[in-house]
Amino acid sequence: MARATIPVYDICTIDKNGHERDLMIERFGGYLDKHYQALHNAHRHSFYHLVLFTKGSGTHTIDFVKFDVAPYQAYFMAPGQVHSWDFKGETDGYIIHFSADFFRPFLLNPSYLEQFSFFNGISSQCVCQLTPEIIPVFEALLTTVNKDLIRVRLLEMFMMVENNGNRNNYDNLPNHTSTLLKSFQQLINQYYRSMRLPKEYAELLYITPNHLNALCRELLGKTAGDVIRERVLLEAKRLLTNAGMNILEIAYELNFKDNSYFTRFFKNYEGITPEEFRKKFINQ
Repeated sequence: MARATIPVYDICTIDKNGHERDLMIERFGGYLDKHYQALHNAHRHSFYHLVLFTKGSGTHTIDFVKFDVAPYQAYFMAPGQVHSWDFKGETDGYIIHFSADFFRPFLLNPSYLEQFSFFNGISSQCVCQLTPEIIPVFEALLTTVNKDLIRVRLLEMFMMVENNGNRNNYDNLPNHTSTLLKSFQQLINQYYRSMRLPKEYAELLYITPNHLNALCRELLGKTAGDVIRERVLLEAKRLLTNAGMNILEIAYELNFKDNSYFTRFFKNYEGITPEEFRKKFINQ
């Protein structure tokens, strides 16, 4: 059986008639008409991606987790996340694409966007339920030409969603505690290939492994080791959608000592082997 690979889209691929290489803002209804089939098949982007629905229903699957679509629901996605749509009925809203470099001429800190929890690549934190009061922000973005003003308005919206939206169950925690958890998640995204032990991350955070473990248990209901392993497993699933890599190459990419160790790890947490997962994904 031929293996299906998952496509990776950049802004130029999607907006063939556009001259902008780092930004695209459209109404979602028109965008859907042009890209219906591509949106329904699993794919990933090389850019940041934001969708706000004003009407419609169906499902949106992000990194193999399925969410029900609802009006005034927003999806924030970072580059590399795998997703697909399954819409029902008439669907509309707004869609924004911007490249990883879009804010770099504007901000001194190149990692500024990482402070926003909805851009951390964790699917459960990508979805935000907003209110109709957000509509004027998107309408203004549709008609704004000046890129610096677009950057300002986007950042203002990100801050508003992060501070006031339906984000997570620990918004009211002390800033130090919330910052520790975000920093831990960011470090995992950076080092999960080479660092698998909670004590290694605790050292970078200047806290004890017991403190880190207690923090994760309290806020996430799981151990620090679980959080690290889930990130490795997610990347394994993403790589398994790539037909150009065999299981041995994926094991090597994820820094497992051999193919059999990777297979045991994957089956232990997913319940099936990597090859079985790949076949299941193709046959969906």
